[in-house]
Amino acid sequence: MAMMSAIQSNPVFKAQYQKLVTSGKPKKVALIACVRKMVVTLNSMLRDRTMWEAPIAEI
Repeated sequence: MAMMSAIQSNPVFKAQYQKLVTSGKPKKVALIACVRKMVVTLNSMLRDRTMWEAPIAEI
């Protein structure tokens, strides 16, 4: 459910989701790929003790 909200409001995850869907992936597969990307990102943020910063080039 968090990814459904992130796809609508976060430009990084929205772009990733749109890229996967336009390349022909089913919507559920694209959603789960984005969930995995979020989990990996959050784990690395915890490991490095950093806050979220959206990359300027991707916005």
